Amino acid sequence: MFEAKLSKGAVLKKVIEAIKELCKEVNLDCGEKGIQLQAMDSSHVSLVSLHMKEHIFDSYRADRLKVLGVSMESLAKIFKICGNDDAVTIKCEDDSDQVQFVFEGEHDDRISDFALKLLDIESEQLGIPEGMQYPCVVKMPAVEFMKIVRDLKEFGDSIKIVGTKDGLKFTVEGDIGTGNVMVKPRDSDKDEEKVTLSCDDTVDATFAIRYLNFFSKATPLSNTVQLQIANDQPLVVEYALGDADSGSLRFFLAPKIEE
Repeated sequence: MFEAKLSKGAVLKKVIEAIKELCKEVNLDCGEKGIQLQAMDSSHVSLVSLHMKEHIFDSYRADRLKVLGVSMESLAKIFKICGNDDAVTIKCEDDSDQVQFVFEGEHDDRISDFALKLLDIESEQLGIPEGMQYPCVVKMPAVEFMKIVRDLKEFGDSIKIVGTKDGLKFTVEGDIGTGNVMVKPRDSDKDEEKVTLSCDDTVDATFAIRYLNFFSKATPLSNTVQLQIANDQPLVVEYALGDADSGSLRFFLAPKIEE
């Protein structure tokens, strides 16, 4: 039996909205460490890695690993039923071919439920580079990152990111010219307004900007976003789902190799 309850269904709703355009069908691995998901987009350029740790749930029970194969489009439709303050319970019997979602209104005055048929999705084992040390790590307001990639995507398809000790520079070259945005470290009393930068080495990498735009759809999940950049390595864009014990949503993006 697998059963998990979240007092605020909004977290899961935001996760679904963030990844539904990148991944069409995914396997949710529900085991003792929480709910995990790893999936590539159809063009195999980016990878999504979600870990909702057991701690984020109000109650959590996984007698054994249960793999839930689901369509992201279907999940998004189901979660339209869920209000931001609704509690959500996910239930699945060991031998069942469907998973049940129960949404409860704040004052227990409204209960909706939906049983979703599970899909049999072939899962590919993806090698996520865990524990790799990145020479350049930046933490910045998530809203600011979203604005940069949204504004710059109007000018070209590729975004060049250069990290130095002075800051992080985003550059897009297009038909009408070249645009740059420089983000420098800054201090603030509020964590969500700070920019912290640790750069041991100059990094310079180019990425397809449309994917960064997809990633920035996760902005509602977190006040801050962390970027990890290295030369000739996938970029890591990470949004926390709360504190360190709650988990994170991470995106990996392969760099563009110059011809």
